[in-house]
Amino acid sequence: MALKASSSDNRTRSTVSLCIVIGMCCFFYILGAWQKSGFGKGDSIALEVTKRTDCTVVPNLSFDTHHSKASGNSSSLVSPSKKFKPCPDLYTDYTPCQDQNRAMKFPRENMNYRERHCPAQKEKLHCLVPPPKGYVAPFPWPKSRDYVPFANCPYKSLTVEKAIQNWVQYEGNVFRFPGGGTQFPQGADKYIDQLASVVPIANGTVRTALDTGCGVASWGAYLLKRNVLAMSFAPRDSHEAQVQFTLERGVPAVIGVLGTIKLPYPSRAFDMAHCSRCLIPWGANDGMYMMEVDRVLRPGGYWVLSGPPINWKVNYKGWQRTKKDLEAEQNRIEEIADLLCWEKVSEKGEMAIWRKRVNTESCPSRQEESAVQMCESTNPDDVWYKKMKACVTPLPDVKDENDVAGGAIKPFPARLNAVPPRIANGLVPGVSSQAFQKDNKMWKKHVKSYSSVNKYLLTGRYRNIMDMNAQYGGFAAAIESPKSWVMNVVPTIAKMPTLGAVYERGLIGIYHDWCEAFSTYPRTYDLIHASGLFTLYKTKCSMEDVLLEMDRILRPEGAVIIRDDVDVLTKVNSLALGMRWDTKMVDHEDGPLVREKILYAVKQYWVGGKQTAVA
Repeated sequence: MALKASSSDNRTRSTVSLCIVIGMCCFFYILGAWQKSGFGKGDSIALEVTKRTDCTVVPNLSFDTHHSKASGNSSSLVSPSKKFKPCPDLYTDYTPCQDQNRAMKFPRENMNYRERHCPAQKEKLHCLVPPPKGYVAPFPWPKSRDYVPFANCPYKSLTVEKAIQNWVQYEGNVFRFPGGGTQFPQGADKYIDQLASVVPIANGTVRTALDTGCGVASWGAYLLKRNVLAMSFAPRDSHEAQVQFTLERGVPAVIGVLGTIKLPYPSRAFDMAHCSRCLIPWGANDGMYMMEVDRVLRPGGYWVLSGPPINWKVNYKGWQRTKKDLEAEQNRIEEIADLLCWEKVSEKGEMAIWRKRVNTESCPSRQEESAVQMCESTNPDDVWYKKMKACVTPLPDVKDENDVAGGAIKPFPARLNAVPPRIANGLVPGVSSQAFQKDNKMWKKHVKSYSSVNKYLLTGRYRNIMDMNAQYGGFAAAIESPKSWVMNVVPTIAKMPTLGAVYERGLIGIYHDWCEAFSTYPRTYDLIHASGLFTLYKTKCSMEDVLLEMDRILRPEGAVIIRDDVDVLTKVNSLALGMRWDTKMVDHEDGPLVREKILYAVKQYWVGGKQTAVA
């Protein structure tokens, strides 16, 4: 009997030991997962967010358009740390870095005064730029291409100055854009048809274009239906508001000028560049402006020039210039084009088209190095506030005379998800093809999650979209559609030069430092996306300044999606509530243990003047 009792005790002890071992394993497994997540450091805020957040439905946050003075109740864990007041109504179209009063203090030579000149920190506004009285949501695309509400951009100067050129007409409470232009009185479509008879637009070879001195960008607007994305720019006007009209139409554009500093785009970015009577002195400054176009033009890309001095023998009287002057100007342009190794492929009527060689090996004149001043910079994408120089940007070396410098690019849309040549060739440090493909897959997952919260994301409700920290353009690629376009911004302080790869995907974008204002008018974006932006700028400049700039460029009832660390987002949320944004924080797609969270926000509808809402 004693033997049996001993056997029973052993079995009991074995069972208890086994339970203890299993319990300890479970405990250490949970502990390991907890430590790996980075979650836990007394993070009661994250716990509370997890308890009170539904990751698939966002109650009390309305994405609908209704133009009420307040768009619902904010659902938040914190109170506003500060309430921001509206700026005076005179700031309704304020562009901080292209302010007219400040601009007049700078030299007019080479358009220096029209370039970016940003206010000092002590001069920055810390208030909300008011929409004009009567402001309404823009018409949906494609109606917005042809009609803009007068209240949103109440300036009639262009209807008078460009009346005979068919740019824009005022009809009742709207502006109508017939699609005309100085060089295409019969309409942009017919002009593009003429262009497409030479340039391969239809097959996807040409996807990205640069329009210098764009006017109201009818050229870019009508290219969109041919699946070509044009980055248009024009100077800040004192009365004409060309870029403002362009963005109200739902067409990509920024305030900009060819002046003394380099364009904020990477080298070898655009498939086509265009100037339609853009008034840029192409032959001046030793051909510096044509050389800058050459820098941003892709090997094999096209440059289109229409208007003076092309076909000067027929048109010199209408242009009110002498034959001698116009002939000298065209001869100078031809000389610079030869120096750049551009081949003239067409000249018909008032339109001339050149094509850039695919590599240096196919450029005979480059054998005479004394005739060409090559740029010394080892990084042709280092352009932020860098002086423009009259030098030719070198192309990457090739192994064969038929190879495309930098790598051949697939036609669009195949190039959208293909590995960009800059990454495939190892020109983006530390980024492999596998890393790019992983990133691409991740953004498809993120966008799927976004659209489950904001059901309007992929419907076309948001036409003008900005990604403030675009990296490889994964967000833009995941939502790519004719219904919308994305301005992919790569911060100048980003660790990797990725904007060139963004362009190689058939997307557009720009370099920018978010410690300064963006080169656009107020209320020009429908949705703003920012992933990791506030962590990136944590020690660089004020979070408040960045958020106020976001509010300036965001339309009333526009949406915001911000991804970042939970501690960072908690501070962002507090400031956002003080800016009249309705907000909701949700967990990461992979669950509550991930420190990264997503903040959704909607800017409330309010306007300046007597209708200004009381905060």
